[in-house]
Amino acid sequence: MNRALDLICMGRAAVDLYGEQIGCPLEDISTFAKYLGGSPANTAVGVSRLGLKSAMLSRVGDEQMGRFVRAQLEREGVAVDHVSTDPRRLTALVFLAVRDRDNFPHIFYRENCADMALAEGHISPDFIASATGLLVSGTLLSQETTRRACHRAVAAANAAATRVILDIDYRPVLWGLAGAGQGESRFVSSAEVTAHFAPLLPACALVVGTEEEIRIAGGEDDTLAALIKIRQQSSALIVLKRGAEGCVAFPGAIPARIDDGIISMGLSVEVFNVLGAGDAFMAGFLSGWLRDEPISECCRNANACGAIVVSRHGCAPAMATADELSYFLERGSSTPRLRDDDALSHLHCTTTRRPRSSRLNVLAFDHRSQLERIAMDQGAAPDKIAPFKALVARAFLNVSEGRSDTGVLLDDHYGEDLLPILTGKGLWIARPVELPGSIPVEFEAGANAGLALRTWPTEHVVKCLVFYHPDDAHGLKAAQIARMRGLAEACHETGHELLLEIIPPERADNDAHTLVRALTQLYDAELRPDWWKLPPSTDPTVWRTLGALIDARDPYCQGMLVLGMEASAETLEASFAAAASEPRCRGFAVGRTIFAEPAAAWFAGRATDADVIEQIAGGYRELIALWDRAAASDRSLQPSPQLAKGISS
Repeated sequence: MNRALDLICMGRAAVDLYGEQIGCPLEDISTFAKYLGGSPANTAVGVSRLGLKSAMLSRVGDEQMGRFVRAQLEREGVAVDHVSTDPRRLTALVFLAVRDRDNFPHIFYRENCADMALAEGHISPDFIASATGLLVSGTLLSQETTRRACHRAVAAANAAATRVILDIDYRPVLWGLAGAGQGESRFVSSAEVTAHFAPLLPACALVVGTEEEIRIAGGEDDTLAALIKIRQQSSALIVLKRGAEGCVAFPGAIPARIDDGIISMGLSVEVFNVLGAGDAFMAGFLSGWLRDEPISECCRNANACGAIVVSRHGCAPAMATADELSYFLERGSSTPRLRDDDALSHLHCTTTRRPRSSRLNVLAFDHRSQLERIAMDQGAAPDKIAPFKALVARAFLNVSEGRSDTGVLLDDHYGEDLLPILTGKGLWIARPVELPGSIPVEFEAGANAGLALRTWPTEHVVKCLVFYHPDDAHGLKAAQIARMRGLAEACHETGHELLLEIIPPERADNDAHTLVRALTQLYDAELRPDWWKLPPSTDPTVWRTLGALIDARDPYCQGMLVLGMEASAETLEASFAAAASEPRCRGFAVGRTIFAEPAAAWFAGRATDADVIEQIAGGYRELIALWDRAAASDRSLQPSPQLAKGISS
C-alpha cells in the first residue's frame, strides 16, 4: 500500500527517569537520566530509526515534560500532529533502576496522566487510513476512556485496510492488580483483563507478546493453551517473545508443540537492562513485516534489535538505527557486552546525532587569553571582557535570525551569562575545555573533564584545541593522545559531540603533508571526533586529501570547519575558495579576524557599543558571503596523489 505513513503508534508517551547508579535499590538512586519513554513511543522511535515513517497518537501535558516528549519524538522523525496537549493533566513519569540482571524496579507515576485521557474524539479516521499499520498498546484497554478510543481507532483501521498490530504490553500495576511500587510485576491472572482483550483479537493482523502476555490475552495458565485460544478468536500472525531464546511465530494453526512454530533463535549477548528490549523487538519486527518481508527475516531483525537494546541503558535512546542493525547482523560484535563494543557504540552515537544543517557559519568568540591581551594592551580591566562578549553575541543574533546554518564558539569563563541566552534556540553551540596555550593539552576543569561535562546541556559541542605535530617526541604525542581519548570517552558517556581543533606548531619543515599526517596519527589512535577544526590552507588538494582521509577512516564524521587564525579577509577568501571545493568542509569557525579591531577600539574607548555590534555583524555577514561564493564554485578537484601518501604515512 502506498500510504503517507508506515505506522501509527497509539498509547503511552511518557518520561523515563533512569537511575544512573547500577546495582542498588531504587530508593538509593541519587541521580537520574531523563529519556523519552512509554512502550508505543519507544516503538515509534525504533521504527523511525530503521527507516520507516512513523507517527504518534497520544496526549501530553501542557508543561515542560510534555514539551520534552513532543520535542524528542520530532527529533527522531516521528510525526506529532496527533499528539494533542491536555490542559489539565500532567505527562506521565516512570522512575526506573537497574538492580541486577534479573531485577529492574520501577514506579509508574500515571495517576490521571495525559496519555490516558486519549478519547474517541481524538481519533481521526482519515489519519488512521493514512498509515499501513496501526499499533495499539494493551494498556489502552485498562480504562474506559482509552478503551473506547482504542476500539474506534481499530474500527477505522479495519475500514481502511490498515493493519492492526496489538502489543499486549501487560503491566498488572496499570490495571490496578499490583501495588503502586510493583511496576516490574509482569503477570497477575485476571479474567476481567482477558475479557477486555477478547473483542480486539479478531480485528488484529499481528499479535505480539511474551509468554505471560500471551497467557493473559488467551485467558489460560498454559502458554500453548493460550495460543490456541487466541487462534480461535483471531487469524492474526502471533509472535511469542522468549527473551534470550529468541521468538516463535505462528502464521497459521497452532501446532502441538510451541517449538513446531517458526523458530528464530536469540543472540548471545550480556543482559544489562531488559526494559525497552520488547519495544525494540517490536520495532525490528515491524521494520520487515510492514515491508512484507519473510517472517524469518522479520524475526531475525527483531531479535537483533532486542539484543542491542537489552545491553544498554535506557529505552528510546537505545533503539538501533538501520546502519547499526545492518552492521550487527553482518559482523556481530567483538564482545557479548555490546555496550563495550567500540565500533557499535560509535555507530550508535554517530547515527543518532541531532540533525544539523549541511552548512555551518560559526562566529568564534571563545577566546580568553587573546582578549585578555587585547584589553591589557588598551589599558582596560579584564572585567570589560564579559560585556564585550555580550556585544558580540548581540551582533551574532542580528545576523543569525531566521537562519539555520549559524553557530557560536563561546566559553563559560567570560561568556557564562550568555550561554543560557543562546541555548535552546536550535543554534550550533560549542564550548572550549582546554587550558589556553597548554602543551600537552590540559583542561580548565582539571584532569577529569567528564565531571564538568555532566553539568553542560547535551546540545553543547565540546571543543578542544590541541597543538599537535606529527613529529613531536613520542612521549609528548602519547600524553596528548591519552588526554584526547579520555575527553572523547567523557563526551561519549555524557552524550556530547566532540570537536577537535588541531594546530601543528610552526616548524621550518612544515608542509602540506603535516596536517594530513597529524590527523592520520590521531585516527590510528582510534580518535574519531564528530568535528575537526583545522587551520586555513589555500591549497584545495590539502582539503580534498583530508576529505578522503575522513571518508576512509570515519565516514560518519560531521566534517571539517576552517578556522581563521586572525588571517586577513583576502587570505580567508583564498582559503575558503580552496576548502569549499571539498564536500567534507562544512563551513568556517572564525573569530579574531572579525572582532580583533573592534575589540581594541572598544577597550580603548574609541568605539561605542553600537559601533561594535555594527562592525562585528558586518564582518560576520561578509565571511558568510565569502563562503557562499566559494561554495558555488567548482567542486571537481581530486586529492593530490602526493598528499594522499600522507594518509598512510
